[in-house]
Amino acid sequence: MKLWDKGFSTDQKIDHFTVGNDRELDLLLAKYDVIASKAHAKMLGSIGILQGEETEDLLRELDAIADTIAKGTFVIEDSFEDMHSKIEYLLTEKLGDTGKKIHTARSRNDQVLVAMHLYLKDELTEIKEQTKALFELLLDLAETHKAVLLPGYTHLQIAMPSSFGLWFSAYAESLIDDLYFVEAAYKVADQNPLGSAAGYGSSFPIDRTLTTREMGFETMKYNVVAAQMGRGKVEKATAFGLANIAATLSKMAMDICLYMSQNFDFISFPDELTTGSSIMPHKKNPDVFELVRGKCNKLQSIPNQLTLVINNLPSGYHRDLQLVKEIIVPAIQDMKACLEILTFSLKEIRVNDTILDHSKYDYLFSVDTLNELVQNGMPFRDAYKKMGQEIQAGTFVPKRDTVHTHEGSLGNLCLDEIRNKMKEG
Repeated sequence: MKLWDKGFSTDQKIDHFTVGNDRELDLLLAKYDVIASKAHAKMLGSIGILQGEETEDLLRELDAIADTIAKGTFVIEDSFEDMHSKIEYLLTEKLGDTGKKIHTARSRNDQVLVAMHLYLKDELTEIKEQTKALFELLLDLAETHKAVLLPGYTHLQIAMPSSFGLWFSAYAESLIDDLYFVEAAYKVADQNPLGSAAGYGSSFPIDRTLTTREMGFETMKYNVVAAQMGRGKVEKATAFGLANIAATLSKMAMDICLYMSQNFDFISFPDELTTGSSIMPHKKNPDVFELVRGKCNKLQSIPNQLTLVINNLPSGYHRDLQLVKEIIVPAIQDMKACLEILTFSLKEIRVNDTILDHSKYDYLFSVDTLNELVQNGMPFRDAYKKMGQEIQAGTFVPKRDTVHTHEGSLGNLCLDEIRNKMKEG
């Protein structure tokens, strides 16, 4: 069944090429097409297109379809082009002519738009919650290990003392910035496009305020052409939110891979969170974190992929837009998987609390030693020169007991302030 069927068939190759993997992706979106269809049916009843009994019949059958979707028994056979055609078929099969009325005053473009907006709202909400869970874990780890020092690096050279408190809370605070982009994407998605039909509205006296309220949107996309132009744009906004979180997770995963190596030996994990080698019995590989790194690097390409699909398309609908679904839906699933596995794994992290006991890290304290000379009255440039000469001569004696007190430093992590920033964001 095709919603655009006019009584003749297209070539099977054309069908296969144009449908692509829509049926598989639509299994994730079908729930939202039902939600939108229920709102649409109520609206059609309110303006007299449907009689009261017809509205109730449609709502009852849509609830039944929603139940099969929730149970995982809803399927879209090859004879159907997508979720829309399957749902309309089921309604018509049960209700006859009443089922055929559900498509009145809307277009399939309309349905895809609103289903995607509803889907993205839910997924962005879940991603926010997962990100906040990781954030809380990182702050807890920062508190637990705040006194454990580790080397800080610039240019991958030993630079200045850092701590696990700084390291964990740095990634926590970075996630706050990432969620600003997710919140922006949510705001874009929280606009009801239903009623734009094929992109130019309808001659039926539809009530878009009613459907906006029924589906829980904050507002509507008022201009019908703007609503149609939003397809691809809302996905791109979402992709930027994903890409920002992915950048943070990828960087942390890279740190973890480095810190787990024998050359660093800063952290470790239980054997069950690592993998071995087929020929090297000593190996404990950070496969989980390498895959997080790789997947998150892929996720950072998604905004560009979407740009290349939608760039320079004129206003109105174009079949190119079908492709954005197959880019953004798997990306969302990958993002959630990375957040879940990183949170799961980091709960088991083991921190080496004797890292800086080794003499090779003495030079980490050159700046603190220099700063003490300045605080005692020596001009900075003279103190810098003195430190340089001692290091060159091999006579440098590090001062390891300097206390950092300013906001956001080793001795003043501001964890409560970071947590409040997340709450206020």
